[in-house]
Amino acid sequence: MKYVLVTGGVVSGLGKGVTASSIGVLLKACGLRVTSIKIDPYLNTDAGTMSPFEHGEVFVLDDGGEVDLDLGNYERFLDIKLTRDNNITTGKIYQSVLDKERKGDYLGKTVQVVPHITNAIQEWIERVAIVPVDGEEGDIESMPFIEALGQFSYRVGPGNFCLVHVSLVPVLNVVGEQKTKPTQHSVRGLRGLGLTPNILACRSTKVLDENVKAKLAQFCHVPEENIVTLFDVPNIWHIPLLLRDQNAHEAILKGLNLLGVARKPDLTDWINKTKIYETMPETVKIAMVGKYTGLSDSYLSVLKALLHASVACRRKLSVEWVAAGDLEDVTAKETPDVHKAAWDLLKGADGILVPGGFGDRGVQGKLLAAKYARENKVPFLGICLGMQIAVIEFAQSVLGLQDANSTEFDAKSPHPCVIFMPEGSKTHMGGTMRLGSRRTYFKVNDCKSAKLYGDVSFVDERHRHRYEVNPEMVAQLENAGLSFVGRDETGQRMEIIELPSHPYFVGVQFHPEFKSRPGKPSATFLGIFLAT
Repeated sequence: MKYVLVTGGVVSGLGKGVTASSIGVLLKACGLRVTSIKIDPYLNTDAGTMSPFEHGEVFVLDDGGEVDLDLGNYERFLDIKLTRDNNITTGKIYQSVLDKERKGDYLGKTVQVVPHITNAIQEWIERVAIVPVDGEEGDIESMPFIEALGQFSYRVGPGNFCLVHVSLVPVLNVVGEQKTKPTQHSVRGLRGLGLTPNILACRSTKVLDENVKAKLAQFCHVPEENIVTLFDVPNIWHIPLLLRDQNAHEAILKGLNLLGVARKPDLTDWINKTKIYETMPETVKIAMVGKYTGLSDSYLSVLKALLHASVACRRKLSVEWVAAGDLEDVTAKETPDVHKAAWDLLKGADGILVPGGFGDRGVQGKLLAAKYARENKVPFLGICLGMQIAVIEFAQSVLGLQDANSTEFDAKSPHPCVIFMPEGSKTHMGGTMRLGSRRTYFKVNDCKSAKLYGDVSFVDERHRHRYEVNPEMVAQLENAGLSFVGRDETGQRMEIIELPSHPYFVGVQFHPEFKSRPGKPSATFLGIFLAT
């Protein structure tokens, strides 16, 4: 077993996750099998209850694990399926140790951070890595994990452990000089904690000067050939190519004693995707109507799925961010300029997408966006809450049920189009939704969605929701022209809606963005581009 550890220093947001993913791509291209682990310091058991504003999107895995968005990068880059155990949190570790303590596994012992917590971390890493792999990467931020990994590196020994430290080399505008002191201090701190970097991955606006590399090598005790620059690039697909061009794979393989096992990296497909992205002439504008538009990481997987579909269609993506609340009448009264600008963006878009979300803020704006797309034949995709919004709007406008709503927003609605799922919990929020991979059966074989998926009879997609379309209102909605083309195995849970009379008006209860990959775009996202 071989281990690659990716750590970060100086500041957060340097791109540890993308670096780890790119190293995985490079090692995979060398013929090795790779999995990924993300270690997070927070006490939450998982990311399920965390705000998108604070932590970005919650990524959902096949087994229902609600995890850090970096695992989405790992899956997309490496084209693999991970499990909830691939995301280790302080909460999970402490919970497992306390469970053992209650069972009596430590009978007679005083349970402490060292050795019990640190041992639990090491055991977790090894357990997840039981699947046949030749490389593994993770990123860490907290003291118990640093101590545990210091012990772990000593235990597995030289030749089995390689540490890649991502650090910042800032350029001061006043003098235009690359400064090495932040990285020197970061490495010194890491070494003081028992971890010595084998490779430095330096984030900077431009390629590191040779004298800067020499200085880093001298003060950080890392060979010059093991110092690589991660300078600013047009898109993150360039990062694996950057690493390859600087022979980062050779440094890693040498540190892991794998030079004689691995082949020369074959990144032909990756290079082709990057070239296509940079040469797409025609631009497609997609209006993203949501409430977290101030932080793009809140919709990271949706953005990536749009990108994958745009590259497949050879059309350049332009995302127009529209805050749902800005479309509402109340905004027209309070800030008319903001209201007008939002509507101008929506009306100028080639397609409209309403992503998932929770809570009633911005719901009226989303309803107005769905109505505009339906009435003006603009390609529309609604995901999770976005599908529910489309159903509510149809009931209000076409059926004339002005009080139609979701019980999430109006518990006393006389026409509840969307209801709380019977098996859901109203007392516990974490891990109680309908989560993970579920099967959807197509009930209408010649519908657009089925054709986009390749005329299959069913699809498996990932879910994350507490509310569902009210099955008692389905017949009434279908009689008015809304088609529920996809349902679960019982036929009672609605999964996909379409308007047959519309060029592309599709809503899905699941989250297709979580399974979209470069070169393997999600069918529903592909549809909105093909319809524009």
